Amino acid sequence: MDATQLQGLIGTLAVLGLLALVVLPAIIGVVHDRRIDRQLQRASQDRRASQERPATQERQVAASHRVARPA
Repeated sequence: MDATQLQGLIGTLAVLGLLALVVLPAIIGVVHDRRIDRQLQRASQDRRASQERPATQERQVAASHRVARPA
């Protein structure tokens, strides 16, 4: 390997290193945003589920009161 090839290799590695420094924060940001989106989606689903449960329980209580009559 002569000096020209070595300089070419060093230049290529420098460009790839700079590219990694520029692209890495963007990749980290995308991963972070996706994680937040999943958390928000899970929270929304949990909220919907918790709002539906009391309504179902109230119907069951009302139904049991209607069925349970003194003999």
